Amino acid sequence: MEKIVQTSGKRKNAVARATLKEGNGRVYINSRPLEVIEPEIRKLKIKEPILIADEKAKDIDIKVKIEGGGKNGQADAARTAIAKGLVEFTEDDDLKQKFLERDRTFLINDSRQKEAKKAGGRGARARRQTSYR
Repeated sequence: MEKIVQTSGKRKNAVARATLKEGNGRVYINSRPLEVIEPEIRKLKIKEPILIADEKAKDIDIKVKIEGGGKNGQADAARTAIAKGLVEFTEDDDLKQKFLERDRTFLINDSRQKEAKKAGGRGARARRQTSYR
C-alpha cells in the first residue's frame, strides 16, 4: 500500500495543506511546479525544509495547496506544512531535531496575528489627535 501523509501549516491568515507521497521528488505549489515560483526569496523559503532534509526528501512528491493571507505568510505556511510532512513521512527523529535547532517555526505554527483595529483611530494603536485650543 502506498504511503500518503497529509499535514497543514499556518501563518497569519494563510493556511497551507501539504500531501506527501512516494515519487520522484517533485514539488507543486497550487498545481504549479516550485521552479516557476517568483520571486527567488519566496521560492527559497518554501524550499528550505527540502534542502535541510536533503537525501531523505529525494524520492517524495509534495503537493501544497495554500489559501488566504499574503504572499509571505503563504510561503511561511507552506514551509511549515512541508517540514511537518517530511518529519511524519520519514519518521526520523534526527530530522526533527535538525528542524527544531534551525528554526522552531518549521514544526510549530506561528500563532501571531495582526492586532484588530479599534474605534477612535486609524489602526490598532494610533488615535485621532485632540486639539485643546
